[in-house]
Amino acid sequence: MYGNSERVASKIQFRREVVFLSLAGLFLGSLTMLNILGISRFIDLSHWLGIPDDSPVRFSLAIGVLAYPITFLCTDFISEIYGRKRANLVVWVGLGLNVWVLFILWLGGSLNAPVELNSSGLLEISVVDGKAQVPYGYSFYQMRFYTFGATFASMLAYMAAQFCDVHVFHWLKTKTAGKKLWLRNNVSTMTSQLVDSVAVILITYYYANALPIKENASVGLQLFFFILSSYLFKVVFALLDTIPFYIGTKYLRRYLQIVDEVD
Repeated sequence: MYGNSERVASKIQFRREVVFLSLAGLFLGSLTMLNILGISRFIDLSHWLGIPDDSPVRFSLAIGVLAYPITFLCTDFISEIYGRKRANLVVWVGLGLNVWVLFILWLGGSLNAPVELNSSGLLEISVVDGKAQVPYGYSFYQMRFYTFGATFASMLAYMAAQFCDVHVFHWLKTKTAGKKLWLRNNVSTMTSQLVDSVAVILITYYYANALPIKENASVGLQLFFFILSSYLFKVVFALLDTIPFYIGTKYLRRYLQIVDEVD
């Protein structure tokens, strides 16, 4: 039978694994929402910033971005408490999840595929007696089209941004001798989110051609505002999560009885 010390050690180890699985699950769940929802809809926040409705420049966010900031908070928690190896492991699992999402979408659309699919893989809406006839499965193929277009961009941007986040976080931790938690949390997240915002917008436009670009305005200017909109949203949340990160790290280190980084 276990002695008291063995039971305590087993209990602590169980806690550590539960917390790790919870953080990894939240990370992967948010990542899945990002890829499936992606650019299926853009939220126009221009009027909140005083931009007139007739302006060719808009301040818009893809709804997939809404869940994205939490992924960086999760990897920062994992980096701080469990170390670089675990954080990188979660990033790699996330990449595999991206591939799995694409495979299921491809499979679901290829099995018993409607003969009415056009060259873009979409179902066309016909008009009969002035009424739109929406074919069965239309919403799935629309979502499939947008997800395919955005997920490839997301995969490349995701890998660059998440590994950047982990690398900068640990580089700053070494440079500050483990102090200034607020610095490595904010700088690593803001740096990686800039990488992500630039990469995902440019790849989505130039590779997938899946952004709502207006013809009467400069493409470069519109891309700049897409990047700016996405990045500012992420930066605001990066600043807001500093206090929860401090409190959460302090509590989890005590709860999990972790003194130094596990690597």
